Amino acid sequence: MAQQNPRPMPLDPVWERIQEDAHAAISTEPLIGGMVHATVLHHKTLESALAYRFAFKLSSSEMTGQLLREISEQAYAADPSLGEAARADLVAIFERDPACHRLMQPLLFFKGFQAVQAYRIGHWLWEQGRTDLAYFIQARVSEIFGIDIHPNAVIGKGLMIDHAHSIVIGETAVVGDNVSMLHSVTLGGTGKEDDDRHPKIGDGVLIGAGAKVLGNIKVGSCSRIAAGSVVLQEVPPCKTVAGVPAQIVGEAGCDQPSLSMDQILNGFVGD
Repeated sequence: MAQQNPRPMPLDPVWERIQEDAHAAISTEPLIGGMVHATVLHHKTLESALAYRFAFKLSSSEMTGQLLREISEQAYAADPSLGEAARADLVAIFERDPACHRLMQPLLFFKGFQAVQAYRIGHWLWEQGRTDLAYFIQARVSEIFGIDIHPNAVIGKGLMIDHAHSIVIGETAVVGDNVSMLHSVTLGGTGKEDDDRHPKIGDGVLIGAGAKVLGNIKVGSCSRIAAGSVVLQEVPPCKTVAGVPAQIVGEAGCDQPSLSMDQILNGFVGD
């Protein structure tokens, strides 16, 4: 019987671009060659690289890197949507963050991207009923990256967290697709109630630095929340809110605020 040729790997433009970036980075700065090889060039797929990075960053004396890598590889093999979401997140950061000049950068250097991918593994575990392990990952992500995302929270694709310091996303929060948020954002509750108590953020929303969105309220798609605002009431779609407590101050100003990243409040004068 003639030997069959192995099935070719499917085309993956995102992963191919990351590999090109890796070679360029080593050429520019050979001293990072070991890290780049270990994180990128030693892997055949983005999922494999993500599993390695997840294990490397979160391993500890309590949970070895080998165990964490096995867990993450199992998740990526069982749920292709995890890899799809990671690709969407990478492209979102590359397109929206002016500090991101290579598609490889978030994988190696941006804690917001790495924390969100770890959350996605934790969320997968949570849905499998492996809640204690999911809580462990949440705790390690908080310790290592300073970002606290409950594993039961639901986060869509194409999330970009700029600077990614002191982010809190609660247990029953929902974040839509193509959302952008800056540092010190809280999607929290308003008390000790034990039910559906956290915000529901629509698609394409831009949340400014330090904004707090509290309670089981809806933030409509393609809206903007100004930096430092405290949002306690529902936000209609395509509006801009600002202040403490936040009030509607105008239209969102464009079709996709999260893509334009425009945070200027033209004509608004605070009280």
